[in-house]
Amino acid sequence: MTEATPELAPSNALVASAHQTAGPYWHLVDFPEWADTTRHFADALPEGAERITLTGTITDGTGALVTDAMVEIWHADPAGRYPDQNGDPNAFQGYGRCATDKQGRFRFVTLRPGPVPVGPHAGGNAMQAPHVALAVFARGLLQHLSTRLYFEGEALNATDPVLRAVPEARRGTLIAKPMGDGAWNLDLRLQGEGETVWMAV
Repeated sequence: MTEATPELAPSNALVASAHQTAGPYWHLVDFPEWADTTRHFADALPEGAERITLTGTITDGTGALVTDAMVEIWHADPAGRYPDQNGDPNAFQGYGRCATDKQGRFRFVTLRPGPVPVGPHAGGNAMQAPHVALAVFARGLLQHLSTRLYFEGEALNATDPVLRAVPEARRGTLIAKPMGDGAWNLDLRLQGEGETVWMAV
């Protein structure tokens, strides 16, 4: 009988698994209705709410369209409140998901968010400008990319602490432009010239 040597004995050491890039598996998780965060309301929106459309195109570092990405959004309601996960399932959810199409475009229907308090650590009554958090998942990425969408012409943009932390020359990569009829557009560039400002969150 042969005794097990340390070299042959089973090891309990943990070994890291190989890195994998995200996707492209969006056909497994893409539910087109999730691109409309207002679907619970039908035509009876909360008082004072404004239904808007958010669109954009995603391009890579060479300028090529990214036609198989997944974009997720998360934002506060028009009163600046984030959804209560234990609340009314028919209330505004604040979360949406949309795959890019063959033109590299995404499109969301949602409610325009209101200003959000900066937080207790900042003190006072400071407010963040209305914004939408975006996450982009795509093949070639080891983890998703995160950024924010702000609205052009919003007065609070001038004092928003996150936007002010971005170099002035690059703030435009975060500011959506009005397209008329409640539509806003923000194109996203994954890297290279004109790269969107991505945030560590």
